[in-house]
Amino acid sequence: MTEKMKIKLFLVDDDALYLKLLEIEFLQHADFEIETYATGELCVANLSNHPDVVILDYYLDGVEKSAMNGIETLDRVKNFNPDIPVIMLSSQDKIEVAVDCMLHKASDYVVKSETAFVRLQKTLRTIFRVKKMEKELSWYMDRM
Repeated sequence: MTEKMKIKLFLVDDDALYLKLLEIEFLQHADFEIETYATGELCVANLSNHPDVVILDYYLDGVEKSAMNGIETLDRVKNFNPDIPVIMLSSQDKIEVAVDCMLHKASDYVVKSETAFVRLQKTLRTIFRVKKMEKELSWYMDRM
């Protein structure tokens, strides 16, 4: 697959080990272009690199206590471009946290667990299936 055709993922997590694990998992299972960031600030500063999807940790204060949290980062990504899908990732298995993320326009909320990577893969497939259908519908509507 050419560089132009690769799906660009931004992975954002303050846990360096988990971030590396995610990167390795994605690179082993598909041909992604991946950029990793330890803070929301770094993610936001690089949005001009046009990610196709952002996978974002809910808490981001492990590196720097005053760092933006995941919700603040999510809001900034959506302000930059509301069409960028953002999948929130957290060890918080609480419905109110998931609802909060969805109210801020996250595409999905995934709990960090043994099955998190499988869930992320399914969510990505769904996102790109919907994007493909939207593109096909737009093409069809333009010809009517």
